[in-house]
Amino acid sequence: MGKRQKRSFGDRLRDKFRLIIYNDNTFEEVWYIRLTRLNMVALTSTIFILIVVGVFTLVAYTSIRELIPGYPDGNLRRTILMNAVRLDSLENEIRMRDQYFQNIRALVAGEEPDNLVNLSDTSMEVSNVDFSKSIEDSILRMQIEEEEQYNLSVLAFQTSPRDLASIHFFAPVRGLVTRSFKSNENHFGTDIGAEPNEVVKATLDGTVTMDGWTIETGYVIYIQHKNNLISVYKHNSILLKKTGNLVKAGDAIAIIGNSGELTTGPHLHFELWHNGTPIDPQSYIVF
Repeated sequence: MGKRQKRSFGDRLRDKFRLIIYNDNTFEEVWYIRLTRLNMVALTSTIFILIVVGVFTLVAYTSIRELIPGYPDGNLRRTILMNAVRLDSLENEIRMRDQYFQNIRALVAGEEPDNLVNLSDTSMEVSNVDFSKSIEDSILRMQIEEEEQYNLSVLAFQTSPRDLASIHFFAPVRGLVTRSFKSNENHFGTDIGAEPNEVVKATLDGTVTMDGWTIETGYVIYIQHKNNLISVYKHNSILLKKTGNLVKAGDAIAIIGNSGELTTGPHLHFELWHNGTPIDPQSYIVF
C-alpha cells in the first residue's frame, strides 16, 4: 500500500488499460484497444482540435456562415457595396456642382476663378480610352448634316451682321490665308499660316470659356466676347490661358502649332461665331 502511494504522477499517466468489446451472446472478444491515461489525453486533444478546425473551415469558406445570427447574406453585402459606390458618386457630384457654382459667381463678378480643378474620372484608365469614330457616330453625323441642309440659319452663314461693322477686331496672327471660310464645305473658319512658334492673340476682350484638346483639332481655346461673339482658336501647340481667365484684345493666349488630325501643317484655324452662327472672319479682320 505504501509503495502505491509513492508512485509519481507521470507513472500513473503511463499506466496501461485495455478496452475490450465482447459479443453479448457468446462472450467472444470482438475488439480491444490498449490505452494509457497519456494516450487518452492526446487523443481527446487531437479530436477537439480537429473539430475546432473543421467548424472554422466551414464557417469561413462556405455559405454556412450566413446561418449565423447577425451575419449579412450575399444580397445584403451587395446592397451595402452598391450603396457605398452611390454615396461616393454623390459626394463627387456635389463637389463638382459646388465648384461649378463658385466659378459662375466669379465670372459674373468679373473675377478669375481660383479653384479650377479638373476632376478626372477614376473609374477609367485614360490609356484605355478609344478615340476612333464609331459607326453610330458617323451615322449620327450624316443625319445631322441632312437635317441642317435646308436650315435657314445655315443658308444665312455668309450674311455678315451689320452691327459688327463698327467693332475693331485684333488679328490673332499675321500671315498667309491658306484656306478661307466656306460654309458649303463645312469649313466655318479661316486657316492662317504663320511663322513657327508665332504667338496667337485674342481678337477682342473677353473670358476664356474652354481650353482643352480634341482628337480632330488638337489644342483649342474658346473666348466669349460682348455682343454674343465667340472666337475659336484651333490646332495650337501650347495654350497660355485657362478656362475662366479674363483676356484683353491682343493678349497672348496660345502658340501656333500643328496639333490634331485635321491639319496639314502648322497654322491657326480661327473662327468667329455671332448669336450661334459662324461668320467669315475675313469680312472683319485683315490677316
